[in-house]
Amino acid sequence: MRNDDECAMSAGDATGAVLRDFAGLAAVVTGGASGIGAATAALLAERGARVAVLDRAIGEAERKNDSLSWICVQADVTDDEAVRAAIAAVVDAFGGIDVLVNNAGIGAIGTIEENDDAEWQRVFDVNVLGIVRTSRAALPHLRRSSRAAIVNTCSIAATAGLPQRAAYSAAKGAVFSLTLAMAADHVREGVRVNCVNPGTADTPWVSRLLDQSPDPALERAALEARQPIGRLVSAAEVARAIAYLASPLSGSTTGTSLAVDGGVAGLRVRPPGAATR
Repeated sequence: MRNDDECAMSAGDATGAVLRDFAGLAAVVTGGASGIGAATAALLAERGARVAVLDRAIGEAERKNDSLSWICVQADVTDDEAVRAAIAAVVDAFGGIDVLVNNAGIGAIGTIEENDDAEWQRVFDVNVLGIVRTSRAALPHLRRSSRAAIVNTCSIAATAGLPQRAAYSAAKGAVFSLTLAMAADHVREGVRVNCVNPGTADTPWVSRLLDQSPDPALERAALEARQPIGRLVSAAEVARAIAYLASPLSGSTTGTSLAVDGGVAGLRVRPPGAATR
């Protein structure tokens, strides 16, 4: 589906030229109509990929629709038949699939006591089984690519205990483990599998979660204060991490999680103004 020399940069760094490492490749981004997914889809397209956005509601993504390099397919990752039909439509349009970004996901607030079984099942159905369904449908096509990559959007919640995030954290912990298992299963088939672990990102669904709190402004300030860098992670920053893991230029990277969390996972900094010792 591509020539080896198409992975090279179109010009040297000194020119400020855009990297074209995805030239000739076909990429699928689930949950690609907003937030991290939209930023990722736009970046992959900018770097040369033909991009298929899969989402329950296409929205703004449809405006970029271009029969040559950008298509939108409406699909719910909780519906296996719809997912298989969507992947088939992408293959019909692009001739194959080289990159799959499993980004579709939902949030949840609450402790184990506060979320009922239906909520737990809903969160796992989207965040975990959604990855299973899209990957399962795409794998026969990814195996035919010489530059196949899957990137799963995980979360810092997979590795750090966060309050009021029991179901969400458990699901993302499953995504973390699933990524490693998938990487082991498919490495000898030439399919690399990695995940990106964002910290709290400034995205529409985070804003919706904040809106559920008694004081959204206070809650946002608390989240920002929790970040060692003093702000939320941007969708564009996460998209660049996803692009790194998906790129043929990182062809030896598999079974890896890349944190884009503002230092939450690894840093223990003192509050502003506190004395140092």
